[in-house]
Amino acid sequence: MSMKEAYEQKLQAQLDEWRAEIDKLKAKADGADADAQIEFYKTIDELRSMQKAATHKIAELKDAGDDVWEDLKAGIDSTWDSLGDALNSATSRYK
Repeated sequence: MSMKEAYEQKLQAQLDEWRAEIDKLKAKADGADADAQIEFYKTIDELRSMQKAATHKIAELKDAGDDVWEDLKAGIDSTWDSLGDALNSATSRYK
């Protein structure tokens, strides 16, 4: 397995884990009162948007040649850090 493939698998696994966390937040939101639901759903929409951007980054990485994928790595890492931080913030806020 190449470094690129290993990196892709790592990103996909993390994204799948985050997808599950966002689904848990949605389940909590569904059970919250109306005022809390508004905040929950706003946060979930933002997280889903970030998740979609991360999914596009994985697609870009898969399409990139073995010689240029490392050029994409910094942007991908930034996207991952942003999504991870936002998700951690949301899960701690809505415990």
